[in-house]
Amino acid sequence: MLYNYQRRDTHEVKVGCIGIGGSNRVVIQSMANTDTNAVEDSAEQAIRIAEAGGELVRFTTQGVREALSLGEIRELIRKKGYSFPVSADVHFNPKAAFEAASTADKVRINPGNFVDAARTFRKLEFTDEEYASEIGKIEETLVPFLRLCKENGTAVRLGVNHGSLSDRIMSRYGDTPAGMVESVMEFLDVCSKEDFSDVVISVKASNTSVMVETVRLLVKRMAENGMTYPLHLGVTEAGDAEDGRIKSAVGIGALLAEGIGDTIRVSLSEPPENEIPVAITLRDHIASREGHPHIQEPSNVLPGASRDRLRKVKGFEDRIVSMHADSPDDIFFLADASMPVKNPEFSGPLVIKSRHINAPAEIMSYIDRFVAAGYTNPIVVSLEYDDKDIDVLRVKAGADFGFLLLNGYASGIEVVDSNFDDAVLADLELGILQATRLRMSKTEYIACPSCGRTLFDLQKTLKEVKEATREMKGLKIGVMGCIVNGPGEMADADYGYVGAGPGHISLYKGKECVVKNIPASEALPRL
Repeated sequence: MLYNYQRRDTHEVKVGCIGIGGSNRVVIQSMANTDTNAVEDSAEQAIRIAEAGGELVRFTTQGVREALSLGEIRELIRKKGYSFPVSADVHFNPKAAFEAASTADKVRINPGNFVDAARTFRKLEFTDEEYASEIGKIEETLVPFLRLCKENGTAVRLGVNHGSLSDRIMSRYGDTPAGMVESVMEFLDVCSKEDFSDVVISVKASNTSVMVETVRLLVKRMAENGMTYPLHLGVTEAGDAEDGRIKSAVGIGALLAEGIGDTIRVSLSEPPENEIPVAITLRDHIASREGHPHIQEPSNVLPGASRDRLRKVKGFEDRIVSMHADSPDDIFFLADASMPVKNPEFSGPLVIKSRHINAPAEIMSYIDRFVAAGYTNPIVVSLEYDDKDIDVLRVKAGADFGFLLLNGYASGIEVVDSNFDDAVLADLELGILQATRLRMSKTEYIACPSCGRTLFDLQKTLKEVKEATREMKGLKIGVMGCIVNGPGEMADADYGYVGAGPGHISLYKGKECVVKNIPASEALPRL
């Protein structure tokens, strides 16, 4: 529902003592970045996440040993008086998933590498018969796993990442939202045949536009097939600091505002407990719209029909305007989104405001009615806040403008908050536009949050990379902890820095690895 907020209907999946989907509020989760075999350290970090407000904690389980250690972590957490569920994160290794089915409350598997061979980024050719045979192999491995999970009361997450599609899927669908959705649907078909419904699904990308498009496509496909599986939302490799918060808010918030999403993880290249306040702010900001006063739904236009119909602001035809950064001097006409559409009597830009609790949706309704009436004036969306915490403002504004901009609305944006000066608000506006990929004003960093697979200090390294490259406006640089998502997730990066082993790094130019397995001490200058 674009105009009037209403959550998508899903069935409940029990994960330990909590429920995801159904009538439950959106669940907040995070992922540990400790070595899973360091049981005491891992349990302590999980407890810090829980005490910050996290409701589920995931651990990397790259092998059987780690899956067994997860059982010890869970037991230690229980002994310390905590009941929150733990999830295993498995890539490439079905044996680890089978073991985790009895040691975790939930097991995440990746359809891109659970059965198919590790990707090589080579174009493979399959006849229809060969392709069908490969799909048959999914059932051979997945069915015993699902039955074991059912026996143990263990939930499953099917987690597809843009950067880890199999060569088989890539060969037929490309590195596309359609390929990501097909990768999930192949596994969901098996789950349906097995009558296994304790499944949560995620389709993630580091590009917010790709992520939102993919989730919407998945929701459509599931609806066509009568499926009500709950969804886990997240923007992968979002980075750290203000950029990471804004990017996560833009992608996750755009979907939550449409009523999509049952559990969220904000991925930051910081201590994982730092993710929780961001996620809570995001969830509660959107949830406050529940039961809001009705917004007029245009009768003669479909939601989103205004995309590409609005002209750009004169003098800024090459970009979306940031009111604080650009300070356009054109004459602006102020419109209230709650009022009927009137002839503006001139062709200049309009500034639209709203006092509705769901202001972005009311503004969207106004713009659709405005365009349906035949007007194409440039429109600047102005949203007003009263937040004294800049991180809270970043999350709220990121979510609100993400909803509008990723749906194709607005020729310009304005964030209004009297608690901050124009320079701070200009940075925020430009950060939002960068997170939507509508305007690049600084270096873009695609950086994973790190986990137990990461073999170098990613947080420290990211800061060093940013310090050395921050003046390279428009350049996209990936900093990835390991090869699980690394080369694929940073596929649209210009350059990449990827962990290759203890103390060693590989460097990429585009998708090509150009320097392999060099000492970490040499990596930054070589980059």
